[in-house]
Amino acid sequence: MNKNDVTIRLEKQSEYKEVENLVRESFWNVYRPGCSEHYVLHTLRNNPAFVKELDFVMEKDGQLIGQNVFVKTVIKTDAGKDIEVLTMDPICITPELKRKGYGKILLDYSLEKAVGLGYGAVLFEGNIGFYGKSGFDYASKFGIKYHDLPEDADSSFFLCRELKPGFLNGITGVYQTPQGYYVSDAEVEEFDKQFPAKEKLKLPGQIF
Repeated sequence: MNKNDVTIRLEKQSEYKEVENLVRESFWNVYRPGCSEHYVLHTLRNNPAFVKELDFVMEKDGQLIGQNVFVKTVIKTDAGKDIEVLTMDPICITPELKRKGYGKILLDYSLEKAVGLGYGAVLFEGNIGFYGKSGFDYASKFGIKYHDLPEDADSSFFLCRELKPGFLNGITGVYQTPQGYYVSDAEVEEFDKQFPAKEKLKLPGQIF
């Protein structure tokens, strides 16, 4: 796929470390001092729920500038069934090219491929200001709750998009975050030693 001078393709095993460094650069000091997203990606690749057919990178002028992945998870319905859905990491774009439209191009391409593979819905944590432009809405509107979240808590971070229209009709229940998303600070610290040293900063707007 070529659009607006970029190419989107499947990630190659030979570039795993380069992509992890790209993710690290993109999220460093954004949500917390330092970041853990590069280690989460590293662990997810060996998770049976990882969807290799939806493991994408974006290139511009021969350089990796973006990345997106999907993982299978479930909604535990009030009727006692597990409904398989997808979740994903936040879109990763190299810092110098953020807020230029590349993230939306990568997201829309990824979602189109997920539709082609027959998946019914994507649920994850994100900003409606960005992801709403690609058809996401608040998951609460679909009757889906975020696990372990109190009834009166703000759930505006929890988003959903049906890939098959009507896929969630009549379904209410609780979304389950894949276990691979949970990593310890100690594991992150050890993994991070493989990369160039960077200063961790406590900045306004961080949520952790």
